[in-house]
Amino acid sequence: MAIVVLLAAGALLALVLQSRHDIDREARNRSVSVAQTFANSLGLREALKAPDPSLILQPLAEKTRKAAGVDFIVVMDTQGIRYSHPQPDRIGERFVGTIEPSLAGRVHTESVQGPLGKEIQAIVPVTSAEGEVIALVSAGLTVESVSDIANQQLPVFLLSIAGGLVLATVGSALISRRLRRQTHGLGTQEMTRMYEHHDAVLHAVREGVLITDGEGRLLLANDEAGRLLDLPDDAEGRPVDEVGMDRRMADLLLSGRIATDEVLEAGDRLLVVNQRPTHPGGRPQGSAVTIRDFTEMQLLSSRAETARKRLKLLYDAGGDIGTTLDVVRTAEELADVAVPRFADFVTVDLADPVLNGDEPGPGADMRRTAVNGIRSDHPLYPLGALIDFLPSTPQARGYGTGAVELVPDLRDAPGWHAQDPGRTAEIVGYGIHSLIAAPLKARGVVLGVANFWRWQKPEPFDEDDVSLAEELVGRAAVAMDNARRYTREHHLAVTLQRSLLPRDLPEQSAVDVAHFYQPAQSGVGGDWFDVIPLPGSRVGLVVGDVVGHGLHAAATMGRLRTAVHNFSSLDLPPDELLARLDDLVQRMDQEGDGAAPDGGVLGATCLYAVYDPVSRNCTMARAGHMPPLVVAPDGTTTITELPAGPPLGLGGMPFETMELRLAEGSQLVLYTDGLVEERSRDIAEGLEKLRTALSHPGRDPDAGRRAVLDALLPDQPSDDIALLIARTRTLGADRVAQWDVPFDPSAVGAMRSRAAAQLEEWGLEELVFSTELILSELITNAIRYGAAPVHLRLLRDRTLTCEVGDSSSTAPHLRYAAGMDEGGRGLFLVAQISEHWGTRYTPEGKVIWAEQALPTDGRIVS
Repeated sequence: MAIVVLLAAGALLALVLQSRHDIDREARNRSVSVAQTFANSLGLREALKAPDPSLILQPLAEKTRKAAGVDFIVVMDTQGIRYSHPQPDRIGERFVGTIEPSLAGRVHTESVQGPLGKEIQAIVPVTSAEGEVIALVSAGLTVESVSDIANQQLPVFLLSIAGGLVLATVGSALISRRLRRQTHGLGTQEMTRMYEHHDAVLHAVREGVLITDGEGRLLLANDEAGRLLDLPDDAEGRPVDEVGMDRRMADLLLSGRIATDEVLEAGDRLLVVNQRPTHPGGRPQGSAVTIRDFTEMQLLSSRAETARKRLKLLYDAGGDIGTTLDVVRTAEELADVAVPRFADFVTVDLADPVLNGDEPGPGADMRRTAVNGIRSDHPLYPLGALIDFLPSTPQARGYGTGAVELVPDLRDAPGWHAQDPGRTAEIVGYGIHSLIAAPLKARGVVLGVANFWRWQKPEPFDEDDVSLAEELVGRAAVAMDNARRYTREHHLAVTLQRSLLPRDLPEQSAVDVAHFYQPAQSGVGGDWFDVIPLPGSRVGLVVGDVVGHGLHAAATMGRLRTAVHNFSSLDLPPDELLARLDDLVQRMDQEGDGAAPDGGVLGATCLYAVYDPVSRNCTMARAGHMPPLVVAPDGTTTITELPAGPPLGLGGMPFETMELRLAEGSQLVLYTDGLVEERSRDIAEGLEKLRTALSHPGRDPDAGRRAVLDALLPDQPSDDIALLIARTRTLGADRVAQWDVPFDPSAVGAMRSRAAAQLEEWGLEELVFSTELILSELITNAIRYGAAPVHLRLLRDRTLTCEVGDSSSTAPHLRYAAGMDEGGRGLFLVAQISEHWGTRYTPEGKVIWAEQALPTDGRIVS
């Protein structure tokens, strides 16, 4: 009760002090609030400008003061002269208080001895629209008013304290009565008997119990504690460090710190100790300790932990092995997973044919494909070594039989030592002492052997380890065989595709060409490019992409490339060539031989461009392909606004052409989407990087190709990449001769003479006779069967080309004339004299052309 009274008195004093502090703070806050409200009231600034501000401000301040519940509101000028006050005789006198902080624009509160007594007041500035202080307002309360408020609360505090004392008294009485009732009035004998029962239980439990006091003496130790700690019979009452218990246990007991399930060794036992501080018998602080024997549980836990780690290893192996379709990488993943959780060193030896995607045969040499270990200075065979294992070695036996070979002690393995006595002695001397050689067997084929070496752990591998090794290599072997099969198919597809792509670009004088092709890392696709010489020194540039990967895409690419060659031999314009290619793809889909492997429609894109070095015109069209880029001689690079057109095989939509006039030295850049599209960036970003890489003047095509590949070529491309850069040339006026032919048969002779004179000027006298025969037939046919106007053009390039054009679209046909026919032999003579001849259709009509080989001394070297 005395403590309760003291607490109540302290609480009363604290409440009174806190109440006064709160009331004082509330008075300051109210003063600030009232003063700020009055300073910002409407009409205050206009009243300050009046001839006599007090007439307006005095009644307004008194009215506001009474409504706000403060003792005064004083309005003053910046010199502190009052305009208002509760005592009117104080108006015009200087304000009592500190006004400098408010003149600086701040709100200031203070306690002063004013006209009304001890006052708590707030002073706030009145500012003009420009932010200038033009007056001050003070509001506040007297200390007497504040004290009255505190005194009004004092009875409430006293009543609360009195109520608390009454409750404490009644509660103490009730608790005492309840304690007497709970003990049931037990006497000494009854309490002794209860103690004996508790003591019997304490010494019968299979858990050690210790109690120590604050001086480090052992107050209590039950029988189980004595057994676990080998305590003497007289241990109770003696200091903890003198009863012969383990030093670490004694240190823990003497420290008195909290311990929860702390494992300690005591002799050959593992003990789990819990310790908590206590106050035995009201004496200085001691500790209560419980002890459990964890030896057998630890053995079971150790076995369970080993099984858990092995299951975790197998689980990780399922996710970490076989992430790629690469044989070498799969072998490396097996080695990475097994070190150090299963073995200290792992080496993977694969039959050499496996690395090329082939099936291994019996007795194949082994290539060391993966090596990993906890140290790098081991004496094992190095990575890449070709090893011919002797039949007596565990590796050869495992490879031959497909069974796992266990060598618990490498020192006692004569068959293994016979492989390389010097190296095996070095391995044993290094400390590697145990080996598991597990063959990599999948689908009945042994691909190689995985070797697990133990060095750091002194225990040799056992049968449980063999089972784990079988599980590991079994999963790895399936992934490795998948990679081997993929490698074989990939090699076949690459071989097929490279056989279908151009090996050497044909000779032509229209463009200088640089090209690049790289198949996808995950599988060969159907990208291709080509450079096709055309009559009239022109050249066709083509790039295409077949959707999909593998042999099917490569074979389809070959068919489309062949079709483009065939259609280009007809000298078709780009839009007509793409239209015929589109029809071909539709037929392939309908027949089923060109359909995608999953039954879908074959997809392909293509861009075809024709460049004429005489006119410097480039005509192009595209079917769903990426737009070409044009690099001007000054390095300006633009993406051509060429209409896209639908991909090949959809049909129903015509293809549009675009004609560009290119300056000599311009570069036309054709490519597939694999160059600019990647998972980490979109096509727009790739196109901008391509444009930036090409925007340099004075580069030749090879330098431009290197710049593009440095900027855009990924380390592991997910799609095929084809790139073709063609720099334009011009066939100069000194190598071109052209005339308008009068539409009169008599003009044929004059045209022959002009052509002969031009050939003599070019030094091609040997071709005069054959050229005259060709021109006679072509010009005569144009006049007889064609329509005006008729044009004649001679081109001296790698060949001599004779072209006769007219405005008729009727094409001549070669036929064999009978012995009695008077005509029909002209084109036959042209075909016999020239190397090649043909017809090219133009928007104005047609052109019949014939090419002749130049004499050796007249050949133009480009």
